[in-house]
Amino acid sequence: MSKVKQAFLYVWRLSFVKYVVVCVVGVLLVGFLDENSVLAHIQYKQRIGELQEEIAHYEAINQANQIQIRDLQHNPKAMEKIARERYFMKADDEDIFVLSDDELNTQPKLPADETVE
Repeated sequence: MSKVKQAFLYVWRLSFVKYVVVCVVGVLLVGFLDENSVLAHIQYKQRIGELQEEIAHYEAINQANQIQIRDLQHNPKAMEKIARERYFMKADDEDIFVLSDDELNTQPKLPADETVE
């Protein structure tokens, strides 16, 4: 055991080893444990990419809404179309039939305390 201790002390006495150890520890602290670490930098870049995709999505929605607003301001038929389609409004002499694709649930709902045998 004393030979290992003597070898360690000999290596530690060399001045450049101290600087190498301090540099390695410093790089590890800054590179991986700090709030501005390499890992955090990669996560920030990934988040920026996600946010840019979200911005593009909302800009497309905004563009479509702007076109629809412009159309509503200049075309009275467009306002009538939206009123009929979205709000089921009708003229006095018309009837409206709403058709749905939804499947109806054919099973009767049972109260919580009853069971099906």
